[in-house]
Amino acid sequence: MSNIDTTNQVGDTEITKLNIGCGGRPLHGYINVDQDSIEDMRKRYPNTKFDDELIIKDHNIFNLPYQDATVDELRADGLLEHLTFKEEPKFLYEVSRVLRKGGIFEFSVPDFEEVCSIWLKAKDDWKGFYSDDVEDIKKQHWFGTYTYDYENRWGYIIATFYGSQNGEGQHHKNCYSQGKIEKMMAFLGFEIVTLEKFLWKDDRDPMLRCVAKKL
Repeated sequence: MSNIDTTNQVGDTEITKLNIGCGGRPLHGYINVDQDSIEDMRKRYPNTKFDDELIIKDHNIFNLPYQDATVDELRADGLLEHLTFKEEPKFLYEVSRVLRKGGIFEFSVPDFEEVCSIWLKAKDDWKGFYSDDVEDIKKQHWFGTYTYDYENRWGYIIATFYGSQNGEGQHHKNCYSQGKIEKMMAFLGFEIVTLEKFLWKDDRDPMLRCVAKKL
């Protein structure tokens, strides 16, 4: 009997879809992988409803418990920028290992080139030190600017570079541009289907979303 987790089955074909580093965004129809359990997510995100039917696994993302070429789709939204330089290739080679030929790898990362361009044009107007006080977080303190906009070099834009640093794992350790993604996917043996720009939560960090197919 197979010990591989599957989410759907069509006829005799198992369909396996992974959502790696899901955080507070677990998806139905996917095996969601995160350090937090569903109980942890409910405590961390009290205003979000998490159905009991959601599948949450605490897998080692550098050694996934799936055989070679057995996964149909793998998502990783806002994950790669949290990996160190050494962890980045370990994870990406693992993605390549578990995906079937023709399998889809979809991921999103901050658009480092765009953020750098915005930072250079922003006001050099430091307001205050970082605060992780619960009330300050609710008020969008961001170094005393109290906003998510990018008008000040020393406001929320710094969290786009380095992560919010409001908790464990909330640090950015890597960066990406459109050119890097294009060359990286080709190097790993993926064909890019789409590569587009968008804003995180529709109003914040400039992001890049890549959908690539394993060749």
